[in-house]
Amino acid sequence: MASFLEKVKTLISANLHAIVDSALEANSVKVMDEYVRQAEKNLEALEDSAATIGGNVKTMKRKYEELASAAEKLDRDIDALILKGKDDLAAAAQLELNTKQQLAQEYYEQWQEQEKQYQMLLQMRRQLEGKMNAIKQEREQLRALIELAEAKKVATKTIKGLDGLANIGDEQINGLAQKIRANLDREDARLEMATQNLSDQIEEAVGGSLVDAQLEERRKRLLGKSDGGE
Repeated sequence: MASFLEKVKTLISANLHAIVDSALEANSVKVMDEYVRQAEKNLEALEDSAATIGGNVKTMKRKYEELASAAEKLDRDIDALILKGKDDLAAAAQLELNTKQQLAQEYYEQWQEQEKQYQMLLQMRRQLEGKMNAIKQEREQLRALIELAEAKKVATKTIKGLDGLANIGDEQINGLAQKIRANLDREDARLEMATQNLSDQIEEAVGGSLVDAQLEERRKRLLGKSDGGE
């Protein structure tokens, strides 16, 4: 999983200008086609991973809710047992409650962690898809730019990327190069904002008390209420 995510991060962080410049130097859009191919392959894998983790999120959430509900009922039962003076049963029930609460907390933490990973995968998918679409959109314009340069017998080996093409003085080539440059800058800015918005937090678990202390606290609360009502 880690190596796969590293591949995706590499694709996401790929410099759009560098890809375009490489295509210009090679006088071909094949480098862009290869990026799209790799992006599409990893997008499919991202979707599969996200679906698996998304399923885990639902499972952990359901188990947590089931345990939390059972613990809530058991909590009420302990109160009733204490009021009836059945301390042995209350102690056994308190032990069971502690176990359920601990399990519920563990499922809650797993649920939150899985949710964090799920959102991260969805975010990575959006970022990679955005960058891939940007490459696709510029591919045809770049191909036209290369053809123009060839038609005018511009030696592409002496041109260093879009900046070089934008400075050769030809109005048509200059305009197309500037348009590609602006589109790439806009997409870079959009992806940067999306990255900054990715933020998740996991709540810390709250520890429990000893059984005797818990029962004593209940006893004081419940019997105190009973005495006050008489």
